[in-house]
Amino acid sequence: MTPAGLVVLGALDSSLIFFLPLGIDVVLVLMTARNPNWFWAYTLAATAGSILGATVTYWLGHQAGKEGLGRWIGRSRLQRVQGQISDKAAVGVAILGLIPPPFPFTALVLAAGAFKLDAWRFLGMLAVVRVIRFGAESALAAKYGRQILSWMESTTFEFVVGVLIVLSLVGTALSGYRALQEAQ
Repeated sequence: MTPAGLVVLGALDSSLIFFLPLGIDVVLVLMTARNPNWFWAYTLAATAGSILGATVTYWLGHQAGKEGLGRWIGRSRLQRVQGQISDKAAVGVAILGLIPPPFPFTALVLAAGAFKLDAWRFLGMLAVVRVIRFGAESALAAKYGRQILSWMESTTFEFVVGVLIVLSLVGTALSGYRALQEAQ
């Protein structure tokens, strides 16, 4: 994969439909482990893609508004998300971008748009947080790349990847189905 591919994957990872738990993180670590001198470029590419996807998701939430948010987020999750978001929560919600999956961050981005949190503040802080998260992952991969690559060649890792692929396909299909139902 190239840095441009990392941007695309980052954007898809922050979208409502594409479902790939830890996908951007694993690809970032792999790319950095193979080319540790480019860790900074991979960090920036992953961050740019993540912000691009989050911007689209934020905009969709903004268009849907509080009333339309229930169409995109299940009722039980919507109640939890509403409890976490207030009018002045842009920075706090963006900081949650540090937490890796399975934390439902995309739902929070959508809700941030629906609750009309300050977009510049929210997305700016999200960019800072993503640089920190992806930078830390990338720096660790640059330092421990050989060990990471040898571990990734194990049968245990291959099994875990297989399970994640199945979960990703099922999750993406369900998300796509839900989006199609909401569009009708």
